[in-house]
Amino acid sequence: MPKELEPSNNERLFILEALRQGLRLDSRELDVIRPLSLTFGREYGLADVSLGATRVLARVSADVVSPFSDRPFDGIFTITTELGPMASPAFEVGRPTETEVLLARLIEKSIRRSAALDTESLCIVAGQKVWHVRCDVHVLNHDGNLVDASCIAVVSALQHFRRPDVSVEGEKVTIHTLTERVPVPLSILHVPICITFSYYEGGEITLLDANLQEEQLREGEMTVTMNRHGEVCQISKAGGVERDAGRLYTDIRMAQGKVQEVTEFIAMRLKEDQKERTRRDNLLGASASNDRHE
Repeated sequence: MPKELEPSNNERLFILEALRQGLRLDSRELDVIRPLSLTFGREYGLADVSLGATRVLARVSADVVSPFSDRPFDGIFTITTELGPMASPAFEVGRPTETEVLLARLIEKSIRRSAALDTESLCIVAGQKVWHVRCDVHVLNHDGNLVDASCIAVVSALQHFRRPDVSVEGEKVTIHTLTERVPVPLSILHVPICITFSYYEGGEITLLDANLQEEQLREGEMTVTMNRHGEVCQISKAGGVERDAGRLYTDIRMAQGKVQEVTEFIAMRLKEDQKERTRRDNLLGASASNDRHE
């Protein structure tokens, strides 16, 4: 299986010495994340996130299916991840790497298991028809911190998505097109955001949003998932250097501030996208009206 190109000895020594002096190769402070970019597609539920050079695309879709027999009043929400050679030579189609498995598990725990999406609101007819909401995550370029970028992409796409409106008469279910009725947003209970810490020098040096080279040299990492209310959704630490309670509390307080910033940025981009859609719809409506009068 192909492996990621590791830093040379000179690069390793240079990066670690820079970190000891509080410096990073891209001139960031140790507690600063890379520039975050978020754009939405023409269709609802398509979010393109760039975190530095790391780029992730998330697409949400919905189909009507039968519910699980043990949860007749709940819809279904699934998240799938795809890492291919386009993102990095270390990834192969159909052969999940450890990175892909950990990414899928973390996103699953952070978003689906924290009940970010109200699955009961996806029920159409109890025990017969429910909405199956699926989010496909595609990594387009891997330059470190896939977890945080993927989480932002998923929660942004979920908030942006609109499902078709449904009317129920007896046992007859009618799904209306987007032109017949205004599509309906998903019921989002809270917005979980992942913040990943990287540790060096036995835990004495802490980084936020490590790039790929910094990830390859770290001695341990921890991902904290929180929402803007300060509620911790999950903490994942898969080995590495130990972290005592005092430093863990400091990390969580730092993560809370970053979660607020990212949540506000997502909300701002959603408002801008809605304004642009409204402006575009008004122009199309005016153009259609002029055509009728001519």
